[in-house]
Amino acid sequence: MNDYSFGNYIFELRKRAGLSQSQLAEAVGVSNKAVSKWEVGKAKPATDIIRKLAALFQVSVDELLKKREEKTVNITKIVITGGPCAGKTTAMSWVQNAFTQMGYKVLFVPETATELITGGIAPKACRTNGDFQKCLLRLQLEKEKVFEQAARVMTADKVLIVCDRGALDNRAYMDDLEFAQTLQYFDTNEIELRDSYDAVFHLVTAAKGAEEYYTTANNAARTETASEAAALDDRLIAAWTGHPHLRVIDNSTKFEDKLKRLIAEISSFLGEPEPYEIERKFLIAYPDIKWLRSLPNCQRIEIIQTYLKSDHDEEVRVRQRGFDGHYIYFQTTKRRVSSIKRVEIERRLTESEYLRLLMNADTTKRQIRKDRYCLTYENQYFEIDVYPFWNDQAIAEIELSDENAEIRFPKQIRVIREVTDDENFKNASLAKI
Repeated sequence: MNDYSFGNYIFELRKRAGLSQSQLAEAVGVSNKAVSKWEVGKAKPATDIIRKLAALFQVSVDELLKKREEKTVNITKIVITGGPCAGKTTAMSWVQNAFTQMGYKVLFVPETATELITGGIAPKACRTNGDFQKCLLRLQLEKEKVFEQAARVMTADKVLIVCDRGALDNRAYMDDLEFAQTLQYFDTNEIELRDSYDAVFHLVTAAKGAEEYYTTANNAARTETASEAAALDDRLIAAWTGHPHLRVIDNSTKFEDKLKRLIAEISSFLGEPEPYEIERKFLIAYPDIKWLRSLPNCQRIEIIQTYLKSDHDEEVRVRQRGFDGHYIYFQTTKRRVSSIKRVEIERRLTESEYLRLLMNADTTKRQIRKDRYCLTYENQYFEIDVYPFWNDQAIAEIELSDENAEIRFPKQIRVIREVTDDENFKNASLAKI
């Protein structure tokens, strides 16, 4: 979501010169935070600083100026999903208005199932449900490619691609065998499909908590009863569980406030005005792994986390995340604002970028390996981390949009105590050798 092209170049030059962020800042007469902002794509240096950088790194001023002025479009692709009659159509209008005002070019990928069904291609018209789902997924993926291609050549600085449902929505309409056959047909895997989106926002159906507003009259493709809609809503949440950034927007408030919460969640993710992460962490008794694995709304993720050399006021790490040999890679930079609030910048990496950054590993810390169980429960999203060096306890985390939000744990999870402020239970501390 930020312009990393210039930042990556400065990072590479700094590492090649064997300088820390502090040393580079002192050499060119800026603050540590200024260098940090360059490298995470939040800012670029003035021309006089460019000259100093060129002399220090022994590259031409023209090359650095060209790198600084290179135009790159910041593209973010999100999914807005939800059960039947959840308010997605109205939500799209709100998203359009809100983020256009924030300077984004907003592109909408229409709901593929509705396009097919209203065009005469319905599940019952096909030989099997699996055949219909393959048609749907093919069109979904091709549409997204077109929108991404268009986004890359636009004149806007920031493009927000909003998918009205995404590739994993299909999962809720298939049994396990149909889904496995579909993945094989497209030569892909669940992680690749699910995590190709930057964030997923699920609007809960009116059939759960706002039953008096549930209707099929405003969508020709909707045929579900209220009870069927509620069950489908649960399957959709389960299909997306495991995504690094899934948020569930329930019906605990009036509809207008529900949409305001959606806009607030998307804004927070985009870093408008600043990417705050509100996180609470709890020490829990070692969970019943068999129970977790039996839940349809729980997904196990394998994580390897490596800390990189960084300045004292920041934490930089890279992470391999996935399952069954299929992985994605991230770099995360964190800066603390308060005991439970941090500014967090995260960017997706290619495998080659990830391997290159591993060369800058902080050798005073060990790699953290853990199994993460992503669990949706009562519209909350828990991440339960099970470490190989503990057999009696684990860590449960939850990200919040409101510092004072109530947290409701499943009865099978026994909370020992909150450790949000306890440095001993932070991954960076657990990584110390």
